[in-house]
Amino acid sequence: TALAYARVWHHVDASDRVLGKLAERIALVLMGKHKPIYDKGGERLVVLALAYTADCDPGVVDCGDYVVVTNARNIKVSGNKEQQFLYRKHTMYPGGLKETPYNRMMETKPHEIIMHAVSGMLPKNKLRDRRLSRLKVFGGSNMGIYRNNILKRWEDGTLTDEYILRLDPQNRPLKT
Repeated sequence: TALAYARVWHHVDASDRVLGKLAERIALVLMGKHKPIYDKGGERLVVLALAYTADCDPGVVDCGDYVVVTNARNIKVSGNKEQQFLYRKHTMYPGGLKETPYNRMMETKPHEIIMHAVSGMLPKNKLRDRRLSRLKVFGGSNMGIYRNNILKRWEDGTLTDEYILRLDPQNRPLKT
């Protein structure tokens, strides 16, 4: 049960992955739906109980993990979205609609493409910003200071040896 309650850092290489499918899986991990302790009803209680107060421990109910995405520049989109998709922002002033094509966004801010896709797949509630803050996206393969935190890689789905030793320094078999 210690693994279920721990916040694990996942590493994802976005090279040659489809944006929508990758964003869907990242959203599930950020919400904690891959864990056996996930409780949708508890999530509603946290939102109603104003989880940001000191009396409530939101870490117990918001059980999502951290996700570090690298190589965001190499992500793929299906269909004709590469030529047609537009990212829209509004400045809230008259005539302030700003449109950025997918190609220009990929050149300048590839991390925002993944953040925007994952944000659209998370529930629209008070926990959304907190969950998005656990997502770290990098355009290249360098992940900076987060390299030491990575405990699980999605390619094989296994935990690293350092993580298991951190849970049990004597290297005893973990109880299931």
